[in-house]
Amino acid sequence: MKLQVSSRIAIFALIELAADPERQVSVAEIGQKYGVSAHHLAKVMHALGRAGLVRSIRGVGGGYSFSGNARRTTLLDVILLFEEVSPGSDELDSESEATLAGQALRQVLNEIDDIARATLGAITISTMLKQIERYPGSTREIISEVASVD
Repeated sequence: MKLQVSSRIAIFALIELAADPERQVSVAEIGQKYGVSAHHLAKVMHALGRAGLVRSIRGVGGGYSFSGNARRTTLLDVILLFEEVSPGSDELDSESEATLAGQALRQVLNEIDDIARATLGAITISTMLKQIERYPGSTREIISEVASVD
């Protein structure tokens, strides 16, 4: 599955912020870490703010902090802010799909789409943080990397 850039950036930003919800992180810091333009990231952060997942803190030392619920916010919740994850279509796209084999293939592909949506809906930001802790660059290192930028 390929996600749009905005969805990926949003997930990265939320993971970064949820790793230490009390910390305020600037768009520039997040953008630099993930190699994303500050302009694009600012648009993503604005959408996350409208969704109540981050809050903006203005002024010196300002930035963004996580305001969502990491145990309830799923990857699907985030992705749906930036792209349409529609259920599989029962419409036939071509003459070949009008055949029994084409209809069977469409059904299988629809089932795969349903499984992907269900999986994304089951994985929370908290789950992602736990997943990251399994790797050598754990959440503690994410927090220390952000802190070292100050």
